[in-house]
Amino acid sequence: MEGSVRRVELTWEGDMRFRGGEPGGPTTLIDADNATAPGPMLTLLLSAAACSGADVVSILGKMRVGLAALRIEVEGRRQAQDPKRLRSLRFTFHVKGGAVEQAKVRRAVELSLQKYCSVVHSLAPDIAVEYELDLA
Repeated sequence: MEGSVRRVELTWEGDMRFRGGEPGGPTTLIDADNATAPGPMLTLLLSAAACSGADVVSILGKMRVGLAALRIEVEGRRQAQDPKRLRSLRFTFHVKGGAVEQAKVRRAVELSLQKYCSVVHSLAPDIAVEYELDLA
């Protein structure tokens, strides 16, 4: 069964800068030198964080958890030789809210990383994915 098809366009803007997005939609800048915008690997880490973050916000909302703030750090470890691909990801979820329960937040994060986050699941299956929680 075929799922949805997504399409983007990317245009070189000079030096190592590229701008892209869905045709006719909003765009983002990617700088392969990491000088004026995040580079491709940082953009990949941001995508994984945003994808998982959207899942966590949605799941906690369905659990009726009063979320006040969410900040996600993602550390990606790369191999030394080319291609310098990711070997592991480590997420740190910083969560604030009045009625934040560790068990519910842990469940939301695990559902995201193990089942729902399409960005994480689009990566090579041998990439280790870990997480930790910081509840305030």
